[in-house]
Amino acid sequence: MPYSEQEIRDLKRIAATLRSNMIQMIPPGKVGHLGGSSSIMDVTAALYFKHMRVFADPKDPRRDRCVFSKGHAVLAQYAAFAELGYVSYDDLPKVKTLDGALQGHPDMDHTPGIEAVTGSLGQGLSVSLGMAFGLRLDGSDSRVFCIVGDGELNEGQIWEAAMAAAAHKVDNLVAIVDRNKVQATDTTDKVLVNDQIADKWAAFGWNVIEIDGHDMVQILDALDAAKACKGKPTAIIADTIKGKGFPFAEGKAAYHNAAMNEEEYRLAQELVEKMKEEA
Repeated sequence: MPYSEQEIRDLKRIAATLRSNMIQMIPPGKVGHLGGSSSIMDVTAALYFKHMRVFADPKDPRRDRCVFSKGHAVLAQYAAFAELGYVSYDDLPKVKTLDGALQGHPDMDHTPGIEAVTGSLGQGLSVSLGMAFGLRLDGSDSRVFCIVGDGELNEGQIWEAAMAAAAHKVDNLVAIVDRNKVQATDTTDKVLVNDQIADKWAAFGWNVIEIDGHDMVQILDALDAAKACKGKPTAIIADTIKGKGFPFAEGKAAYHNAAMNEEEYRLAQELVEKMKEEA
């Protein structure tokens, strides 16, 4: 589906706004998952504000589902939920506090819009597959999107779910791999070599699409292609940059889960405002 220049600009502006919402959750001195939330932010904007079927009621049965298997990046979802009206902007600074509805990992019992409790890495794709199966049995045309980290691909359960999804031709399931090449402690190639990711998903029977995960046109085209694919699930391998948009954090494992200092936070605020202006 062709998209107008205005649609692309609007989505880029939304992605900048989501990054702005994110840094409100992790002010100076507060530890948070800046890196992995930033790398998936452009995909998040495309999903929630253009591609997915969403409603004012986050539990509307007609909705598409999005599961962040890499639950530590849930700040990206919270940022979107504030724009959708699922949570209040006042909730954002309360992330990871006892009186807040937004915890460090997704909590479906307390946060509207969260579809599953995740963060114990490797399990989200299995949960998403179960959802997709259930929707198909119900005769629903709703779809399920699962955000998976590239470090998370080290978990065996991911590949068990991948085998099952392909074997049962679950074509209403889309896995989006946030290929930022950096995990909690180091680069992915130094922790456990996991190269040729696209070939592996293809070998497991998936339709595979490789994109620049920060190019809004490529993201939207890939999502449309996934929807058009019948008879097999789709894996979108999104080549991204950990900490995208914040040069002091880009590509650095130290910002997987870290606190910004005052100078970094002021710079982050300036950068997101510049992103909005340039979109």
